[in-house]
Amino acid sequence: MAQLKEKIDTIKKAFQEALSKVQTLAELDQLRTTYVGKKGLIPALMKELKDLSVDDKKVFGPLINTLKAETQTILDDAKQTIINKQAESKIKKQEHFDITAYKTNVEQGHQHPYSQITEEIEDIFLSMGYEILDGPELETDFHNFTALNIPEDHPARDMYDTFWTDRLNMLLRTHTSPVQIRAMKEKKLPIAAVVPGRVFRHEATDASHDFMFLQCEGFYIDKNVNLSHLFATAQTFLKTLFKKEKLDIRIRPGFFPFVEPGIEIDMRCPFCQDGCSVCKKTTWMEIFPGGLIHPNVLTACGIDPNEYSGFAFGFGLSRLAMLKYGIRDIRHFYSGKLKFLEQF
Repeated sequence: MAQLKEKIDTIKKAFQEALSKVQTLAELDQLRTTYVGKKGLIPALMKELKDLSVDDKKVFGPLINTLKAETQTILDDAKQTIINKQAESKIKKQEHFDITAYKTNVEQGHQHPYSQITEEIEDIFLSMGYEILDGPELETDFHNFTALNIPEDHPARDMYDTFWTDRLNMLLRTHTSPVQIRAMKEKKLPIAAVVPGRVFRHEATDASHDFMFLQCEGFYIDKNVNLSHLFATAQTFLKTLFKKEKLDIRIRPGFFPFVEPGIEIDMRCPFCQDGCSVCKKTTWMEIFPGGLIHPNVLTACGIDPNEYSGFAFGFGLSRLAMLKYGIRDIRHFYSGKLKFLEQF
């Protein structure tokens, strides 16, 4: 009899301790099963009554029933308390809901590969003392051709498939060189500048050509400038851009009406060993044409070619991006395909 009384007191104490730790409805249901379920601790006490005398049953039977009823009431009250707390918490969240704090399926944006390589190239030339210039994409015939030693009847105009507009002598610029003309006419010497920007040519698109592409013009004008300065500039720029001390490049003569002498710097094609569609089966890619600025160009801009000289170069940002990032087709840049753009 004393043992049964001790069990009842122990169960009461254990139940109160366990109840104080309950915070969720699931934990409360588990507590209910443990103490008042069919196989719970309190129903198990009822089974012990069969071994007691009739008088003891009259004492402990009501005591156990009261314990079960009180425990059930406490559990029901605790359940309602938890439900009320959850409802209050939900209301508070709704009242203080921050719409900016919950963003589902947010994708991380980033710069287009053209923007990335343009900024990198600008940083390289800024570190070399160059300034960054810009100019209009709709140009005059004078700035795009005539001032660059390409008069109206010059055969070199056939090299450019030009987009002419319905405005007299106005066109979409075929290169960024017109900005060089504007700077030479407006700025004080010496000048060292680069001009990244879009250019337009009426060309059929393929793996390495497009009707609109990015180009960068660079030029330096001062006294006693020669080809060695151009070679050093090109070498420093290419090594920094591609992060290599040794580059497989070659320098060969080239003709451009606005430079004399003219040169072309080629880089070994990174996509093949024996020739492919990107390099036109030559294993080389032209990336850096340039030369010493033609005296006629200096004269057209009011600069005395007997006192000043300079070099100019131009390269396709699109082609350099293809080489740097290992892109085989220039058309990917404007395809809008997320799988391609997400690589950068």
